[in-house]
This record gives sequence, structure tokens and C-alpha cells, in this order.
Amino acid sequence: MKKILLLAGLLLTVATASAQATLDNGALQLNAKLGFSGWGVPITVGADYGIADDITVGGELSFRSYSTTYFNHSIFGIFANGNYHFNRLFELPSQVGVYAGLSLGYFVASSSSDYVGTSYSQPGCNLQTGARYFFNNKFGVNAEVVLGAIGLTGGEFKAGITYKL
Repeated sequence: MKKILLLAGLLLTVATASAQATLDNGALQLNAKLGFSGWGVPITVGADYGIADDITVGGELSFRSYSTTYFNHSIFGIFANGNYHFNRLFELPSQVGVYAGLSLGYFVASSSSDYVGTSYSQPGCNLQTGARYFFNNKFGVNAEVVLGAIGLTGGEFKAGITYKL
């Protein structure tokens, strides 16, 4: 009997919990991601801010490092992004979110070698598409594919967590 009551309570809690992947106008969410790329393992933190129905703007800081035979490289990036969210257009369930957008930013890279030109910086431009799944109104997971149109990223895959404030 205890097990049945516990299961019923759990099902009732899950059934009444509502998760919403869309970010309301004026709302803020934080993201942390870990990924794979040709330029090392990107570690990123960022934020998204709802500015209109289906549109967010935000920022992201990234760090990655990798080693070759003769060099150890470190790359720091700072980006601003804009994304369009397809939830209403595709009539997705409320806990699922799909988006695509553009990021503009700057990379600073350095190497442990003493050769000339081991530190450099350059602008970056990325196209991204991703998805989120929210377990409740605050916490979710995310995955994103990035194509670097200009800059050091090339292509990368990132996955992580999202928390709505």
C-alpha cells in the first residue's frame, strides 16, 4: 500500500509540474556547456535574455586549450548572440525548445612556444542551432551545434545545463 501511495504521489507531482522552454520577454536564463571541437574542448558559460516573442539576445564566454607536438594552445572567446526560437512555429511541447541564430565576438589565443606570432586575436562569427529540454520551470539540459563562419571555432558540438532565473 505504501508503494502504491508513493507512486501515485510521484505521478501526481510529475503530472502537475509544468516545464516551459520558451523564454518570456524580460526573462533571463544561464547556460553552462562543455563540448568537442577541432580546437580543443570548449568550456562555456553564458546568458540569454528574452527581448520579444521567440527572440533572445545574450552573451557567452568560452575557454579551450589543446596541445600539438610542439605547442600548447589556449583560446579565450567572448561573444554576443541572437537567436530565434521555433517553439510556436513548430508547435512544440512546452518543455522543448529549438533555436537558431548568429554569434559575433572575438578570440584571443596564445601558445607556450617562444616563436614569433604565438599570441594573436581575431574576430569571430558563428552560426548556431540548438535545443533545450526543461524538466521543470527552472532547470533544463541543452545541446548546440556551432559552425564557425569566421574565426577559430570551425565546427563544434556543446551540451550542458540551463537555469532560468
